[in-house]
Amino acid sequence: MQVSEDSRVRFGKPDMDWIRDSNLLCADMHFHTNCSDSFTSVKDALSLAKKRDVGLAITDHNLISGSLKARDLNRDYGRFLVPGIEISSWDGPHILVYFYSFDEMTEYWTKNVKPYISPSPWLAIDKGTEWILDSLEDVNCVVSGAHPLGYLASVKGVQKAIDHGILDVEVAKRLDAYEVICSGMFRSENKKAWEHAKDYGIGFTGGTDGHLLHEVGHVLTVSEATDLDGFLDDIVKHRNIITGKEKQIPTKAIMAMASLTRFGMHLPSSAFRKLQLIRYHGTKNYPGSDQ
Repeated sequence: MQVSEDSRVRFGKPDMDWIRDSNLLCADMHFHTNCSDSFTSVKDALSLAKKRDVGLAITDHNLISGSLKARDLNRDYGRFLVPGIEISSWDGPHILVYFYSFDEMTEYWTKNVKPYISPSPWLAIDKGTEWILDSLEDVNCVVSGAHPLGYLASVKGVQKAIDHGILDVEVAKRLDAYEVICSGMFRSENKKAWEHAKDYGIGFTGGTDGHLLHEVGHVLTVSEATDLDGFLDDIVKHRNIITGKEKQIPTKAIMAMASLTRFGMHLPSSAFRKLQLIRYHGTKNYPGSDQ
């Protein structure tokens, strides 16, 4: 698949006929289930992914139970699966990590994420972005900055944290990729993420950040690879294509309400965690920041 740098990001509804006719491998690389802040079951996500003929990365916040459940159920669906997780850092950014095997994902999570999860498990772990990147340094994985421009006023993206002076620009260059089409973002923000990724010389990933079932496959990462190893390698080697479009504002609002409702299940601990984040945010005096 010989494509120029500027044609590797394609805004618009994915052309599934082209993907199938070209025997390309594709996956929605950012999807949430009811194992974190979504009401969508893993089974339903796999069923729709099969109907739409797309692969999937279940990337629940700080947890891997959804990804492991997808692995166990996949014998009935035959989907291309990417083992993944979205780690919420104490200083703001969300980090997408994709592994070359489920065993490697489980080993990393058990050692480096599980011990630092708060009573509100989907909110920030007790480690900052740079600590997380340090912990991934020798791990067989691909690391991407989720929704780099953040959501609204939040600092849930690496680029937003850089722009606010919370992180140094060199942190972005430690990543393998930026998520250059996240359907939860606005087109202008995705285009900025794309430009920053090119400036930093890092790769591209794309996903819906879906929390609602119907979102499955609206943004795809596409590769000529025939297996997981080649698919992830193509991200690092800048040989993949990202295609998809952003959600309409009503869908964004519904998604936000669904996520907030799920967070309500951990209301006391979530409220306390939010107060901690407000207190420490911007000071870099985060738990584990000196480690």
